[in-house]
Amino acid sequence: MNPSVDLEGSTPVSFAARLAASDAFKTLFHEGMNLVEEAASYLDGPGRDQARSLARNDSLAYAAESMRLTTRLMQIASWLLLQRAVNEGELTLDQAASEKRKVKLSSQDQAAAPEVFVRLPQNLRDLVCESLRLQARIIHLDQLLYLDPDAPFAAPAIRPVEEQLARLRAAFG
Repeated sequence: MNPSVDLEGSTPVSFAARLAASDAFKTLFHEGMNLVEEAASYLDGPGRDQARSLARNDSLAYAAESMRLTTRLMQIASWLLLQRAVNEGELTLDQAASEKRKVKLSSQDQAAAPEVFVRLPQNLRDLVCESLRLQARIIHLDQLLYLDPDAPFAAPAIRPVEEQLARLRAAFG
């Protein structure tokens, strides 16, 4: 350790902020925007034709999935654009946090039941699955970036493995 470096009063490095400003974020940004374009192209083109050939119930599921996909991708794109504005110095992190309240970045599952989802066109299913993976990554990064540093950290009361062991002990005494 270098004694001439004063660590008193220094703030810890935010790995999430570094990640958000890195080449990895640029890759995530391009991935998200490309997915938005791919989904729009599919839904406006081949997806329309494929939807017409579906049975009534499957057609309703297609409509629900495509609406949810579009909503999810717009939330993702809004978040990515806000974060890019922070990275480029157009917004502070506090300003982005304020604007971010307008973006309802929430975890969504697929709309259709699994037995119906498998009957939907493969292209739509692929887009839905990819958007869900991207959404999970962005929600995780968002939670790391916008976590209230003054909020107390609460570790989970019990870990899943410990919970299972407790159930086994209770069952087998």
